[in-house]
Amino acid sequence: MTGKAVKARMVLLYGLALGCLLSVMAWSRYRFMVIDHALEAYVLLVAVLFVGVGIWVGLRWSAPVVVEKTVVRPAPVVPLQPAPEALEQLGISSRELEVLIQLAQGYSNEEIASHLFVSTNTVKTHLSNLYAKLDVKRRTQAVDKARSLGLIR
Repeated sequence: MTGKAVKARMVLLYGLALGCLLSVMAWSRYRFMVIDHALEAYVLLVAVLFVGVGIWVGLRWSAPVVVEKTVVRPAPVVPLQPAPEALEQLGISSRELEVLIQLAQGYSNEEIASHLFVSTNTVKTHLSNLYAKLDVKRRTQAVDKARSLGLIR
């Protein structure tokens, strides 16, 4: 064997011996650390186990909540074919009567405008005219008064 081969072999043997020694020292350090802090290690393991089980159970038992929104509309209001004299006496036009019928069905100003193909401002104008002609201040009062006068059901 040459001198270089012997040196390389010695370096490898010293390296292997040093690696084994370091491994034994690290293992003994870990062993003494676990012995000194055994209670803390067990508490940590139990805590991690409970957290994992809690997350699993929470995901397993909780189902997504689905809420369905249902809009309930009252029965359609059918006009009574009021006498033209009653409409003429109150001064209610046919378009205002249509707005009153939609109002009694519970539609908003925007919905009434959509159904009658007019602007929201036009609906508001018709409503203010109806309020004045029926001598009321609110939507519900207008519907009640129209029902009592026999204009709608």
